[in-house]
Amino acid sequence: MGNHQANPHGWLGMHPLTQGPTTGVVVRAFMKAAVKCAVIDLEAAQASPYPMEQLAPEGFFEVFLPGKAIFRYQLRYETSWGDMHQIHHAYAFLPTLSAQDLYLFNEGNEHRIYEKLGAHIRTMGEVPGVAFAVWAPAASRVSLVGNFNNWDPRYHPMRPLGGSGVWELFVPDVRAGELYKFAIWDQAGQRQLKTDPYGTAFEAPPNNAAIICDTTNYQWGDRAWMAQRTALAGQVDRPISIYEVHLGSWRRNLAEANRPYSYRELAPLLADYVAAMGFTHIEVLPVSEFPFTGSWGYQVTGYFAPTHRGGSPEDFQFFCDYLHQRGIGIILDWVPAHFPRDSFALAQFDGTHLYEHADPRLGAHMDWGTLIFNYGRHEVRSFLIASALAWLERYHIDGLRVDAVASMLYLDYSRAEGEWIPNEFGGRENLAAIGFLRQVNDLVHRYYPGVLMFAEESTSFPKVTRPTAEGGLGFDYKWNMGMMHDTLVYFQKDPIHRKWSHDKLTFGMLYQYSENFVSVYSHDEVVHQKGSLWTKMAADNWTDKAANLRTLYGYVWLYPGKKLLFMGGEFGQLAEWNHDASLDWGLLQEPLHEGLRLLVRDLNKLYTSDPVLSAQDFSAAAFRWVNCADGDHSCLSFLRLDEAQKSAYLVVVNFTPLTRNRYQVGVPYAGYWREVLNTNSTYYGGSGFGNHGGKQTSAALADGYEHALQLTLPGLSTLVFKWSAKG
Repeated sequence: MGNHQANPHGWLGMHPLTQGPTTGVVVRAFMKAAVKCAVIDLEAAQASPYPMEQLAPEGFFEVFLPGKAIFRYQLRYETSWGDMHQIHHAYAFLPTLSAQDLYLFNEGNEHRIYEKLGAHIRTMGEVPGVAFAVWAPAASRVSLVGNFNNWDPRYHPMRPLGGSGVWELFVPDVRAGELYKFAIWDQAGQRQLKTDPYGTAFEAPPNNAAIICDTTNYQWGDRAWMAQRTALAGQVDRPISIYEVHLGSWRRNLAEANRPYSYRELAPLLADYVAAMGFTHIEVLPVSEFPFTGSWGYQVTGYFAPTHRGGSPEDFQFFCDYLHQRGIGIILDWVPAHFPRDSFALAQFDGTHLYEHADPRLGAHMDWGTLIFNYGRHEVRSFLIASALAWLERYHIDGLRVDAVASMLYLDYSRAEGEWIPNEFGGRENLAAIGFLRQVNDLVHRYYPGVLMFAEESTSFPKVTRPTAEGGLGFDYKWNMGMMHDTLVYFQKDPIHRKWSHDKLTFGMLYQYSENFVSVYSHDEVVHQKGSLWTKMAADNWTDKAANLRTLYGYVWLYPGKKLLFMGGEFGQLAEWNHDASLDWGLLQEPLHEGLRLLVRDLNKLYTSDPVLSAQDFSAAAFRWVNCADGDHSCLSFLRLDEAQKSAYLVVVNFTPLTRNRYQVGVPYAGYWREVLNTNSTYYGGSGFGNHGGKQTSAALADGYEHALQLTLPGLSTLVFKWSAKG
C-alpha cells in the first residue's frame, strides 16, 4: 500500500463525518510498525481508548466515533514486538505558516523567510516538535523522510498551502539532531529525494541529509564589538586590511594525520596570528555547505549552513564570537552567482527548473558547469536575500564578499554570439541580477548597519560602489582586479625589461577614484598552475625573489586602497596553494621568509596607525604623484597627504636590483623627512642600505617643487618617509 495523497491533511487526522443519519468524527492514521492503534481523548476526564480498525498491514488505521465533535487527541499504538507508545498526531495541527507569510514570500518581500521555511523547532500549543516547510510549486506531492520514520515517504506526507507552492508539516516530538530530506514527486509521478534548501546543518557526503538544528541558543559575548561596528556604519574610508583564509588548509594538525582543525580549534590559533600580524579582518573562503571539497566552497548546496567539515553551527558561532572578542572582523565569501547540478540539491528541485532558468542560454554557466539563479523569480530572490541576512543574524558576520559579480551583471558573460539572450531593451546587462544586487545591498545596510559589502567585479561596470539612490549597485567596496593583474605582470618581467612596462604601475591611478577599491592578492592568483606569489617574482635566487615581494608589498600597502592578502603570501609560500594540505609554516625558520612576514606585520601597523594612510584611501586630494615618469630607471615616487595637508608621507620605489645613489626627489615641504620604513632593512632580510634614518631637504628645484631630497635607493626596495618641520 502506498500513500498517494497530495493533500494528506484532508484525509489523515480527525474530520467531521456524516454516515447516513449519524454525525460524528472519523480519525485516520498511518503508523509505522504499528499492529494496534487507538484514539485517546485528551479532553475527557476518564476516557477509554477508542480502538481503531487496521485497514492495511502497512499500518493504516481508521475509526468512526458517532456523536462526537472535534476534540484534542493522541494516538496510542503497539508495535509487533510489544512496545507501547502514546504520541501526538502530526495531522492534528493547523498550518505553522500564515497567509501573510506566504504572500510576502511569493511577492519576494519576505526577507527572513529562513525563519519560516526549512525545519524549525517549535511548540504548538503545549506540544513540542518541528515545523517543516519547503517550496516545490510544481510537485504533485511531497513527503518528509528521515531517520524518525525510517526514511519511508508513506508516513509523513506534507500539506500544500493554497497556491503558494509551499508544502508544510508539523511533526510532534521530533528533536534537534534528527536527519531529514524531502521526497518530491513531479507531475509525471517520478520521485526524487532532495535535501532542504533552507537547512541549517548537513551531514557529510554522500548522503547529504539536512540535520534539525536550533541556532538561537548560543550565548554571544561580542556585544562591545557589535556596538562598535554599528557606530562605524557609513564610514567606509577607515583602516581595513584583510587576511584571506581557507579554513581547511591554513594550518592542519600534522600530529594527527594532517587533520583539519575544527572551528573551535582554529579560533584561538587564527586570532593569535591575525592579531599579531595587524590585520583588521579575515575573509574566509565560502563556508556554506558544499559536497565537493575541491570546489573550495564555491559550489554551494547549503546556503544557510556552515560546512560540517569544521563542526556544528554552534561551533561556527563560537569561532565568530571568539574573533570578535579579539577585535577581528569576519568577512564571508558568499556565492549567489551560481550553484552546482548535484541531484540532491537545488537543480530541478521539483522536477522543473525552479531555482534556475530553463533555457541554458540564461541558466547555465559555460565556465564552471554550474547553473544560474533565476533572479527575476520572486521566491528565488527571497531565498538569496534570506541567505545573506541569515549569515549576518545567526553568525554575526561583518561583511559579505559577493563572488563572481561580473558573471551576474552580463547576459553574455563568457558566451559566444548566439549563446545568450539580450534583455528586453536589446542589451547585454542582466537587469534582474542588477536589481537583486541593489536590493540585497540595501537590505543588508538597512537591517545590519556597519556590515560591509564587497564585490568581486572584474569589468568597468559603472558605480559598483555608489549608492543605489545614485544609480549605483550599492556595494561598499570593489576588488581592484586591474591593479592586481598589472602589478603581477610587471613583477614577472626581468628587471632589465621593466622600463618598457612602467605603465603597468601607473595606469591604475586613472581609475583609482572611480570606486572604493580594495587592493587584492587573492587565492585566485595562486591556483591552477599559476604558482605562488613567490614563484611569480622574476629572479634567479631566493634573495632577489624575497626583495621583489618586499618591494611589491611596500608599494601596495602605501598605495591608496584597502588591503587583502591570501594566506601564505605574507611569508612567501613557495608551493602553489593546495586545499588538502597545510601552509608550509616551516619556511618561517628561513630568515628571508620570516623577514617577509615581519614586513607585512609592520606595513599593517603603519597603515592602520595613521589616518593619513588608512582614512584617505578614497580622496583624490590625498594622493599626489611626485614622479611617475621615470620609467628609464624603473623608479617612481608619490605623496600621501592628510586633508589639511599638514602631514605627509613620501614613498619612493626602486623596481630594479641596481642601487641608485644621490637620487633626487622633489618634496612640497622643507624640513626633515624621517625614513619610517625601508623594505631593504636587514630586519626584513635586506642588505641594510638606506638613508641613515632620514634626510633633510635642500633648496633645489625638482619634480615641480622648490625642495628636494638626495636619497639612496637600494635595489628592489620601497622607502617610506614621513615629513617633520623640524629635524
